[in-house]
Amino acid sequence: MAIAMLLGCIVGVDRNMRGKPTGVKTLGLVALGSCLVTMAGAGFALHGIAGNDATSRAIQGIVTGIGFLGAGVIVQNVDGDKIRGLTTAASIWVTAALGIVCGVGAWSVAVIATILFILLLVIGRVAEHALHRHWLAKPQEHRDAMLDNEE
Repeated sequence: MAIAMLLGCIVGVDRNMRGKPTGVKTLGLVALGSCLVTMAGAGFALHGIAGNDATSRAIQGIVTGIGFLGAGVIVQNVDGDKIRGLTTAASIWVTAALGIVCGVGAWSVAVIATILFILLLVIGRVAEHALHRHWLAKPQEHRDAMLDNEE
């Protein structure tokens, strides 16, 4: 779980450095949630928790349904050309994944994932603010050139 979250954060650093709306927290949360859902869907074979078709269908339904709830908190501010709510949406999704993990009885995994979740929100905020200051410190011409190169 920690490795999945860390890899998501690494991609998030790049997104933050390029001024994109997703960043360290959002992509770290998506990676953590994906890892949790995959582990639950696989039945936590390493923990001796057996999965079945009914469990798999329930997980699929939760993941699909919770996406609609998360989408409801994402808002684009047309005036400021800014997107808000991505981290909140990812947090809702990871919280659903935590519920899934609890539902299959993997309590220790749920506790560890919750600790990682909270650490990411706290430490990720600091990292994103630092990356944002770095982004704003660059001259506008340099930022525009970076954005043009990635399109």
